[in-house]
Amino acid sequence: MNSRRKFLQQAAALSVGTALLSKSSWANSFAGPNLPAPGIQLFTLFNEMDIDTVDTLKKVAAAGYKNIESAFSKQGGFYGRKPKEFKALLHDMGMDWKSHHVLGTPFKMPANAKLPNGPDGKPVTIPVMKNLKDNSQELIDQVAEAGIPYIVCANINIETGDDIKIAAEVLQRAGEQAKKAGLQLAYHNHATEFDKTDGIISFDYFTSQVSADILKMELDLGWVFKAGKDPVAIFKKHKGRFPLLHVKDMTTAGEIVPFGEGAYDFKDTFKNVDIAGMKYFFLEQDFPKKPFENIVSAVQNFNKFKKSL
Repeated sequence: MNSRRKFLQQAAALSVGTALLSKSSWANSFAGPNLPAPGIQLFTLFNEMDIDTVDTLKKVAAAGYKNIESAFSKQGGFYGRKPKEFKALLHDMGMDWKSHHVLGTPFKMPANAKLPNGPDGKPVTIPVMKNLKDNSQELIDQVAEAGIPYIVCANINIETGDDIKIAAEVLQRAGEQAKKAGLQLAYHNHATEFDKTDGIISFDYFTSQVSADILKMELDLGWVFKAGKDPVAIFKKHKGRFPLLHVKDMTTAGEIVPFGEGAYDFKDTFKNVDIAGMKYFFLEQDFPKKPFENIVSAVQNFNKFKKSL
């Protein structure tokens, strides 16, 4: 009798376990992508980071951001700090430094463009900055000292076909140097990388001329949409080449706004981030009108959006 009772108990437990497993498997088959914690590109807070770095980062942490991508600073270095010092500052606030942006070639304002005004009402001044063309090893050594995984070329001169070819050579060399230093070089696009210049589309040229192990891509979704391209189609063409994404929303008029307040539909894109090979994503808004309010609304909107996937 005891043996029969034990057998029935075990059979019942097995039956329940199988049912739960089936239910779990069924649920997982409809689950959305497993996304990393929200990240932010600190260029969003370009002026604020230089005015008061510590207070600005406290507000970033309080808003709920966990992963950080840094940009250049008017203070030099990493917002006036050495690599390990800046990394420790972020760590103490519960955030992780994942990536850093550098220039590919000397800074040059686009035609008909002008710098935005700073807090004093005057156009911001851009100091001379080092770049991968002239200072690649120095920049790579600094990022390697920080112990973060990615160094990203934020932009590079692609005005002519010859410029595009030179840019590819710069990225090849810098990517090899980064690899030796234990880093991964990535390239961040704007809309112009999808234009044809002297018969060359620079995005296609870079991805064909520089191998994927040397150069990954940080796809800026806002600029991809602005260029009239489909991010998912790009993911499928270059599977696994996009460990980093920029999430930038825009209005139909082209104004960059907090995530969720623009015209772009990111749902299909985020349902396919596994094809992209995405490791981290960073919300970004260039020179927001209400920076601290905007970074809060952006991450709140994203968290709501994530539930719809």
